[in-house]
Amino acid sequence: MKIRSCVGITKPSLLLVHSELPALTFHKTKLTWTSTLRFPSNYERTSGSVTRFHCSVAGRTGASTSVSSSSSKSNTVHLSRKQVKPSSLYSRPSLSNMKKERIANRAKVYEFLRVLGIIPDELDGLELPVTVEVMQERIDFLHKLGLTIEDINNYPLVLGCSVKKNMIPVLDYLGKLGVRKSTFTEFLRRYPQVLHASVVVDLAPVVKYLQGLDIKPNDIPRVLEKYPEVLGFKLEGTMSTSVAYLVGIGVSRREVGGVLTKYPEILGMRVGRVIKPFVEYLEGLGIPRLAIARLIEKRPHILGFGLEERVKPNVASLLEFNVRKASLPSIVAQYPEIIGIDLKPKLLGQRSLIQSIIDLEPEDFGTVVEKMPQIVSLSNTSMVKHGDFLKGCGFSLQQVRSMVVECPQILALNLDIMKLSFDYFQMEMQRPLDDLVAFPAFFTYGLESTIKPRDKIVAKKGFKCSLSWLLNCSDEKFKERLNYDTIEMEEMETMPSFDMNSLMEPRSDESDSDYEEDSDDEYA
Repeated sequence: MKIRSCVGITKPSLLLVHSELPALTFHKTKLTWTSTLRFPSNYERTSGSVTRFHCSVAGRTGASTSVSSSSSKSNTVHLSRKQVKPSSLYSRPSLSNMKKERIANRAKVYEFLRVLGIIPDELDGLELPVTVEVMQERIDFLHKLGLTIEDINNYPLVLGCSVKKNMIPVLDYLGKLGVRKSTFTEFLRRYPQVLHASVVVDLAPVVKYLQGLDIKPNDIPRVLEKYPEVLGFKLEGTMSTSVAYLVGIGVSRREVGGVLTKYPEILGMRVGRVIKPFVEYLEGLGIPRLAIARLIEKRPHILGFGLEERVKPNVASLLEFNVRKASLPSIVAQYPEIIGIDLKPKLLGQRSLIQSIIDLEPEDFGTVVEKMPQIVSLSNTSMVKHGDFLKGCGFSLQQVRSMVVECPQILALNLDIMKLSFDYFQMEMQRPLDDLVAFPAFFTYGLESTIKPRDKIVAKKGFKCSLSWLLNCSDEKFKERLNYDTIEMEEMETMPSFDMNSLMEPRSDESDSDYEEDSDDEYA
């Protein structure tokens, strides 16, 4: 059986005839395949060849014949030239050459950095500009931000940040939040890693989280300026656990925003390593947990006092200077800064100064600290002036010493107001100086608001009472006393003292939400 087929496509001036499909002859023991290729004459001039193939399967023989025209050799040479020509138009460098070029460019950049004083050792493996000019642009931009060569050496990876892709978008975002440009230099010195951050992926979610902690939008810039490292924290990591712990010990939920605004470093503190041990130590001193929570609300920076480095050594120093252990809770509650300052040199200096003014005994110095722990931060000039004033009023050295031990606040009051109160005491009340020696806290009461009104009422009724009975009570209690038939001695003897329970009283509706900074040195 034979099968023949011919397919042709006709185009203008061109007839292309495909090769005939194989003619197959089937025999019982022999299979023969004959293929004949035919090309139009015009194609034959171009290619110059007609090829015949013969294959015998049964006889395992194969034959091939090729007929070439006289022009085949010349055409073959012509084609080979055309094949070589394209490679001359584009020559692709080898990978080894490209690698050598990169190494050479990086060496130039490194040498440029060394000339400027920048140590490039940590930059290996970091993608850097391929040209010195681009690296110069980055360094110039960092200089404009206020960063020095020393700053760059502290964090050389900043050189891997592109000015247009990294630095400018981050700084623009911070500026839109309200971070002041004047703080950018210190901001970047503390947390240069921010320049690597993505505004959308890294920074914006943190800002949103801070707002969710009741930090007001207007306070967000101040929080970032105080603690730029917060932008690198994970949302569900240390930040959330520290806030949850503070709320758990009694810090009011509505006060959290104010606490974090005053001291955002809390967001980076680990509960188990920092906050919890600090709280438990204060509890061990005798301060109730709720009182600690109130102290944190007012002065959250106390959480930053190093427990081992500062707090425990300061407590030991207080005991060394004759402060009673039972008085430690009251001292810390009145003046929390006392456990965070470099205390021992202050104790030595203040004790020496007071001894020189009023000849105070070392044992009495501990009593003074118990009643007014702020004495450790009181300026020397203030104490000298107040001592001279009391001596000038006619008190003996022994009387002044007694008054200071009984009420050390008289060394810190406004001197002009003290003079007015003393003049009224002498001219209007006409009492002996011994009354002031017995109740030196007289100087701590307001002349117009308390002393004068009560003195006139008592004088009108014809009562004879001590200054303590007259002043050491609330207005309601004073009205009750006016109805007494007799004056009870225990009320006369009562002296004002710090009440720990006052810290644990329910807070008023007006929360401490203005976030005003408290002075660390009220008595300086």
